[in-house]
Amino acid sequence: MDEVMVDWARRVAEVELGDALPRRWAHSQGVAARAAEVGRILGKDADLLVAAATLHDVGYAPRLAATGFHPLDGARFLRDVHGADERLVRLVANHSFALLEAEERGLREELAAEFPLLEEPLLVDALVYCDMRTTPDGRRTTAQERVAEILGRYGADSIVGRFIRRAAPEIFAAVEQVEAALAAQPR
Repeated sequence: MDEVMVDWARRVAEVELGDALPRRWAHSQGVAARAAEVGRILGKDADLLVAAATLHDVGYAPRLAATGFHPLDGARFLRDVHGADERLVRLVANHSFALLEAEERGLREELAAEFPLLEEPLLVDALVYCDMRTTPDGRRTTAQERVAEILGRYGADSIVGRFIRRAAPEIFAAVEQVEAALAAQPR
């Protein structure tokens, strides 16, 4: 991976989200900023993390929302329209425990078959960390505040509310893993 992928990801995400969903674009930019900060724990995959962070919510773009499940819609767009790197596409498809939300939506088997989860725990956890440490407006937050904000925005009994309550322990564990890796890494 390299800066070419990061620049491409930024252009694609801005085109799809910038005008249509400016708040979602601000969130994506904030997630990418977190990724640039924590990428040092990933070595050669640092740019892959930044690209995935930038594109993780591209499936929210109204013109891409085929299923209404943004990880699946975004991954299909990146694969089918852009021929994007497979690892990047799989990160977008599975970001922030998407399989649990896919289950709530009746799409778990489809998501898992089409975009298998990467067997790279630190990379996967790093994307969770970046997403869950960023507000909808792109500012820093804690994972606990982010989960509470999502619950408040969607409601506890909504699909997203049920998903986030189920995923919260996994989210917090992923964030702790990344924080431990960051603490162990010299600056």
